[in-house]
Amino acid sequence: MLLANPRATRTGYPAPLQAILSVAGAQESRRWLSCWEALRPGPTPLYALEGLAQELGLGQVLLKDESVRSGLGSFKALGAPIALVRLVLRMWPHEQLDAQALFAGRHRGLLRELTVISATDGNHGRALAAAARSLGCRCVIVLHAHVSAEREQAIAAYGAEIVRITGNYDDSVAEAARLAAAKGWHVVSDTSYEGYEDIPRDVMQGYGTIAAEIVESLADSAPPTHVFLQGGVGGFAAAIVSYFWETCGARRPSVVVVEPEQADCLYQSALQGRPAKATGSVDSVMAGLACGETSPLAWRFLEPGADWFMTLGDDAAVAAMRRLARGNGGDLPIVAGESGAAGLAALLQLVQAPELASRVGLGRDARVLVVNTEGATAPSVYRQLVGEPADAVGARQEAFLQRRGGETA
Repeated sequence: MLLANPRATRTGYPAPLQAILSVAGAQESRRWLSCWEALRPGPTPLYALEGLAQELGLGQVLLKDESVRSGLGSFKALGAPIALVRLVLRMWPHEQLDAQALFAGRHRGLLRELTVISATDGNHGRALAAAARSLGCRCVIVLHAHVSAEREQAIAAYGAEIVRITGNYDDSVAEAARLAAAKGWHVVSDTSYEGYEDIPRDVMQGYGTIAAEIVESLADSAPPTHVFLQGGVGGFAAAIVSYFWETCGARRPSVVVVEPEQADCLYQSALQGRPAKATGSVDSVMAGLACGETSPLAWRFLEPGADWFMTLGDDAAVAAMRRLARGNGGDLPIVAGESGAAGLAALLQLVQAPELASRVGLGRDARVLVVNTEGATAPSVYRQLVGEPADAVGARQEAFLQRRGGETA
């Protein structure tokens, strides 16, 4: 389903929003993250999928590949670490701490009594656990019933203590808040709720690194006309919207926000004009997007800054995963996880419906950006859905790039 956002605006970036998320804040977060050895140095690739663009009748299709940001396998590696560092800096303002020393673990003695906690569908918790291990504090992660044992093991491998609950993601968010209040722990969550906005803001500011790299990569090229962004609670989409809006002003790209049809909290928010809950079961193969409640903080950016809201079925995401893995049309193969392929899945669905494509402006002059937000973060699930292991796809990609001598936009 596709919904035009009646509240989308084409003005300069509003000052109240800039006070929350800004280009300057994103660039500072980016500098701090460059100190963390868990991340690969330099920007992630921005690939031009020329074969796909020709097939779809579009001017250009660009894919930003966050699957190779780090061993964590997803864009979440940019959010939780920055939020944790900023939390520590606020807690010890007189200790003259800095991000580089914190990431290097040089203040473990100071932080050994600090416990951080968060709910997760997988990737955020894994990133927080990795950051906590680097800084030297304790980490507790709350997992709901639909998080696989494979994802649990990946989080625990970084030293996090796991708390399992029944229910869904939103129930795990509530349980993390309850435990923190009872035990004096600190919630480091990527979703906001009443009275809790500072840390989700910091998480989103970390995500701005992705947009900063894209803008730099395209400095000598035309900017994208359309950006497809994964939904979830809205934090990722809000961060990218924010950066492009401040950079491009009223000429910002058209934004399509994508989420599972059974986890349609952002779609419902656009219908109702306020942060809303999903109407479906929330459970989806797109585990990272299986969220039932909109982040009110993220909604401040998406309500005026997102032009379209779209829902799609799980089958569409799986088909996009397979398409990227094959590398059809002379394009390189790409490992995209279930949530990572969602943006492309939405693009493919729209182009297959000419009337909808025309409404959104997807034609020969369209320059479309999608973000592969994750790789095979659950390898067994990836193999089951795509029909081959991620390592095999990665090997084909490496061979492709060696033949072409690298291939970026």
